[in-house]
Amino acid sequence: QVQLVESGGGLVQAGGSLRLSCAASGRTFSSYAMGWFRQAPGKEREFVAAIRWNSGSTNYADSVKGRSTISRDNAKNTVYLQMNSLKPEDTAIYYCAASNSPYVLSAVRAYDYWGQGTQVTVSS
Repeated sequence: QVQLVESGGGLVQAGGSLRLSCAASGRTFSSYAMGWFRQAPGKEREFVAAIRWNSGSTNYADSVKGRSTISRDNAKNTVYLQMNSLKPEDTAIYYCAASNSPYVLSAVRAYDYWGQGTQVTVSS
C-alpha cells in the first residue's frame, strides 16, 4: 500500500520561506513522477510542481516558477518543495501525490496516490 506523508507546513510572513517534505513508502518510486498540488478554501486543487523520480526532470506552475524548487532524495524516498518569497495567495493545503506515469504531468487526474496534506498559511 502506497503511503505519502507530508510535513513542513506552517504559518509564515509574506516574503518568508518554507520547505515541505513528502515521505513516500509502499513501493519503489524510481520509475514514476511525484507532484505537489495545493487547494485554497473555495477553490479547486491546482498543480504546483512535479518531478520525475529517476531523471529529476521538473515542471512548475507559472504561479510558483522562480520562487519554488522541487527536489527528491532517492535514498530517503522523500520529495521536497522549497518555497521562497511566499505570498498571501500561496495560502492553501499542500498535497503530495504520486503518479504511475513517468511523465511530469500537471493534471490532478494523472496522479494515483495522495497524501493527507499540510497547511501553509502566509500572513501579509
